[in-house]
Amino acid sequence: DLKKVPGNIPPDIVKLDLSNNKIRQLRAKEFEDASELKILNLNGNGIAYIDPAAFSGLNNLEELDLSNNSLQNFEYGVLEDLYFLKILWLRENPWRCDYNIHYLFYWLKHHYNVHYNGLECKMPEEYKGWSVGKYVRSYYEECPKDKLPIYPETFDLDKDDEEWERHKEQSVQTVKKHGVIVTVIG
Repeated sequence: DLKKVPGNIPPDIVKLDLSNNKIRQLRAKEFEDASELKILNLNGNGIAYIDPAAFSGLNNLEELDLSNNSLQNFEYGVLEDLYFLKILWLRENPWRCDYNIHYLFYWLKHHYNVHYNGLECKMPEEYKGWSVGKYVRSYYEECPKDKLPIYPETFDLDKDDEEWERHKEQSVQTVKKHGVIVTVIG
């Protein structure tokens, strides 16, 4: 019935099982003294929030079980200290597929050596049952007009062809002046 991570974790511990307790959140630097920890089981706690610095110091962690909790997404930075992570258990969490899920998806994509499971949208209803990867790809396929243009005055989709050609010629002249080649695909 632990409600928080104990503060007296031995520094040389390599496996810690805190599963099936009542830990609802992980605060910053919860495990910083357990630098030798390789396996951490937090299954079945109802964790709804993880501070971005919660896993700070767990440089040797290889396996992390966060399944059967109440996680909807991860804030940016939550996984950054887990350099040697090999297995990440994520099943049975109510993952919310909105922009906040992108950090977790891209972290996993760029850490392809990490095996994971259970990353499935549970809400909102229109994405329920989708893999998070499918949701993220569809997000960029839809690409709302207000998210696309970085410089709206140069990428206005309503320009007519003649104005676009004139803009393109000006761009080519600018490129020649500065010696930079820019290729726009799309």
